[in-house]
Amino acid sequence: MSDIRQATASRTPVAVEERKRLRITPGDTVRVWQRIEERGKTRLQAFEGLVIAVKHGKEIGGTFTVRRVSGGYGIERIFPLYSPLIDRIEVLRRTKVRRAKLYFVREKTSKALRRLLRRTSLVQESTVSEQERKKENAETDNKSADNEATSQEITQK
Repeated sequence: MSDIRQATASRTPVAVEERKRLRITPGDTVRVWQRIEERGKTRLQAFEGLVIAVKHGKEIGGTFTVRRVSGGYGIERIFPLYSPLIDRIEVLRRTKVRRAKLYFVREKTSKALRRLLRRTSLVQESTVSEQERKKENAETDNKSADNEATSQEITQK
């Protein structure tokens, strides 16, 4: 079974190791950047909210549920952890909670939630998007080319 998982992980365009290191847990406030294609164009859309459940952990089929309140209505979305449609995931805040699934949050008011989430620590963790990774690779290639050019000039003198 592990051979199947390794083969699947090697073929996916997602940085699997980077997403494993992120350690998303219930109680975290995250911002998920999702790629959306409309009329031939690709744009990024952010969905920010509280993680209320993580299912199947770090496995290939792992998912996490994010909840936010928008316009007085609670909106929940389930994201696959290793989906290629997710550009990056940012962990904004970590809160210590005493439950594995925070489904009771659905019935709480915002005032009760603030009281519940007092034990909060600010965190800035993020995965790197494909665009940022390409820029970094291009910059390192340019720097190495510049270094080679200067070393050749020095040896010629």
